[in-house]
Amino acid sequence: MKISLVTPAGKQSRAGNRTTAVRWARILCNLGHRVDISEIDDGTRDGGGADMMVAVHAWRSADSIRAFSDRFPDRPLVVLLAGTDIYRFQHSHPTETLESMDRADALVCLHELVHRAVPKRFGGKLRVIHQSSAPLTTPRAPSKRWFEVCVAGHLREEKDSLRTAYAARLAPVASRLRVVHLGKAHDDAWARDAAAEVARNPRFVWRGEVPGWQVRRQFARSHAMVISSVMEGGANIVSEAILCGVPVIASDIDGNIGLLGLDYDGYYPVEDEKALAEMLWRAESDPAFLKQLTAQGGRKRPLFAAAKEMAAWRALLKDLGV
Repeated sequence: MKISLVTPAGKQSRAGNRTTAVRWARILCNLGHRVDISEIDDGTRDGGGADMMVAVHAWRSADSIRAFSDRFPDRPLVVLLAGTDIYRFQHSHPTETLESMDRADALVCLHELVHRAVPKRFGGKLRVIHQSSAPLTTPRAPSKRWFEVCVAGHLREEKDSLRTAYAARLAPVASRLRVVHLGKAHDDAWARDAAAEVARNPRFVWRGEVPGWQVRRQFARSHAMVISSVMEGGANIVSEAILCGVPVIASDIDGNIGLLGLDYDGYYPVEDEKALAEMLWRAESDPAFLKQLTAQGGRKRPLFAAAKEMAAWRALLKDLGV
């Protein structure tokens, strides 16, 4: 079967949407299908069009979704609900976003609490598919000089990207905390803010955009990872950290709770650097707490296994009659 996989993120992008698209293409190919990744598809690719479309992002891929649905109303159409679809665009751009959701035969979501945020009429279409990753190939060796905390992701509003740096300013004098941020700035303003924070905050290091192997190398030397987002559709960086054995400290939003569970102990109130600073100091000064977070994350590891993600796709395709 020919599958058109549409994502708004271009070939050179290291954004989560592109990473998800590439991994899904590999899974679908392993299931025996031919997959073409593009940024837009008007339904005429390869002459007769694809047998099925998988669209990443309901709002950003709305034109492709509409064109494919109009041209091939009887062919399967799957839409991934991104975090911004769920928590922003269905409210700010409801016409396009909700139309994409209406046209889809299935709505893939990446965490367990999406049902709380989308209109109830879409509940029957929702399918949770957890994103997989791979464990480290070498043992972790956390820094002995610093209590090193990793933040991985583009600097942008949705990620509340500098919150961990702000928290680091509040660390006790005795703390050895160092925050290492990996990810490019969304625009010049974010780049200026990050550079200014580096200049004033000796506990903050910004490395910019790096390849995936450098993220994993940073995981190996980090004592913990912080995900500080104000909205998330279910970040792959969380599953990566868990499968690498890195304890996660997370903002208490649905996108994180839906991955880590209601009973996870590593949450802090979103946008609250004081509370985050207190949790970082607890993680540094209380080895039992850090061990507890590691163990709680470890119990989630089976959710993010590659075989489980492939099985979820196999089951979804079967339900769609493919």
